[in-house]
Amino acid sequence: MFVTGVIPAISSSVRKLTTPAENVVIMTPVYNIFFNSILNNGRNVLQSQLVYDNGRYAIDFEDLEVKLKNPQTTLLILCNPQNPGGNVWSKEELARIGELAYKYGVVVISDEIHCELTDPGVDYVPFASVSEVCKKISVTCIAPTKTFNMAGLQTAAICVPDERLRHKVWRAINTDEVAEPNVFAVDAAIAAFTKGEEWLEQLRAYIYENKQITKNYVDAEIDGVSMTESKATYLCWLDVSNITDDSTKLAAYIRKETGLYMSAGKGFGGDGRSFLRLNVACPKATLMDGLERLKCGVAGFVNCH
Repeated sequence: MFVTGVIPAISSSVRKLTTPAENVVIMTPVYNIFFNSILNNGRNVLQSQLVYDNGRYAIDFEDLEVKLKNPQTTLLILCNPQNPGGNVWSKEELARIGELAYKYGVVVISDEIHCELTDPGVDYVPFASVSEVCKKISVTCIAPTKTFNMAGLQTAAICVPDERLRHKVWRAINTDEVAEPNVFAVDAAIAAFTKGEEWLEQLRAYIYENKQITKNYVDAEIDGVSMTESKATYLCWLDVSNITDDSTKLAAYIRKETGLYMSAGKGFGGDGRSFLRLNVACPKATLMDGLERLKCGVAGFVNCH
C-alpha cells in the first residue's frame, strides 16, 4: 500500500492497532522519532534495552519477553536494520522476536527504511520473510527516500501479508489521509527501484569506506571515543562514555565551538546518554573536515571539564 512516509505509516498504525495507555515496545537505543509516534498518541513506551558489549549491541531476549508478556503490551516497533547501532538482525534473531510476539498476541511493525544501505556483501533479512508466524503478525514499512535521498517527495510503502491486519492498516492510512501520492511520488519510486542499482552499489561502497575512515580516525586520533560495530546505515554511533555520561552537553559544546552538528544519544533511549551519532553520508573531504572538528571539540571539552 502506498503511504506518504514511514513515520506517518507508523503513527497511523499505532493509532489503529492500539488503544490509549497500552504499551508499545521498542528495543533501545533506537530511532528517536519512534518515541514521538508512541507518546504523541497517548500510548506508553516500554523500552527493552539492548545489551552493549565489546562494541556491539545484542537483544536481551529475557527482558524482551517480560515486556511482550505484559498484558498491556499490544505492539512492538522493530528497526531492521537498526538505527543508530547499525545492526543487521539475523534470521534467527528475527524468528525469535516473531515467536515471542506471536505467543503474547503482539503485532510487529518493522521499519526497514535502511534495508538497501548495508555494507557491501552484507544482506539484510526482511522480518516478514523469516517464517509464517512473522508474516502473519507483521506490518513492514519501506521507502526509497533514505537510500536515494528524496524524502521531500514523500513516497513510501507498507507491506501487510495478513488479510485482516492489512485491512486495519489500510483503514488507518486512509482515515489519516496519508495514502494518496503526489504527482512525483510514484514515478520517483519506480525510477529509484528500477534504474538505481548501479548508483546504489557505488553508494554502498562509498559509505562503507567512509565508515572505515571514521573508525580508523577515531581509534588513532581521539582518545576516549570508540565506534560501535556497524553493518548497515550511513550513521556512526560513537561511544563517549569514557568522557561523559551526558552526551547532550558534549554535542552542544562541539557544535558551539567547532560548528559540527551531531545527534546527542539521549533521545534514542537505552544507554544513549553515553553516545553521539555522526552522519557520514557525505564527500570524503567533508567527512575529514568533520572528523577534525570532532577531535578539536572533544579535546576542548575534556580540557574544560
